[in-house]
Amino acid sequence: MKLLSFCRTYSLYLAWVVSLVAVSGSLFLSDYMGFEPCKLCWFQRIFMYPQAILLAIACYKNDRRQIPYLLPLSVIGGSISLYHYAEQKIPGLAKLLPCTSGVPCNQDYINWLGFITIPFLALIAFILIIVLLWIGRSESSMDVEVEEGD
Repeated sequence: MKLLSFCRTYSLYLAWVVSLVAVSGSLFLSDYMGFEPCKLCWFQRIFMYPQAILLAIACYKNDRRQIPYLLPLSVIGGSISLYHYAEQKIPGLAKLLPCTSGVPCNQDYINWLGFITIPFLALIAFILIIVLLWIGRSESSMDVEVEEGD
């Protein structure tokens, strides 16, 4: 119960750290490692990068009212990541909507332990942000619900 309380109290900060790690990781892989992002990777970036900025503002102001605006970004970005990961792991899926320019979306730059790819890492980041924001969506109303349940 202490972990849940900690996550609820610091949910904005934890989600911000996750978004910073995701943004830093994507920039490291593309700029330092030289991995060219595919079309679906760009879409995932479009939904992750603003969250780092919006979560920083939310943390600075301790403003949980931004959570309803942040959750859809993570849900849509996570959906794109899930589709991208499925496209990498299910060969027939890549033939449905093939990438027509640049790097093929079903190409694996990394494949750690046989299942950890870049879209998988992005999906984990989006899921963590969703869970943290959902837990911390209203710290005060959650405390009231816990007290009523006792």
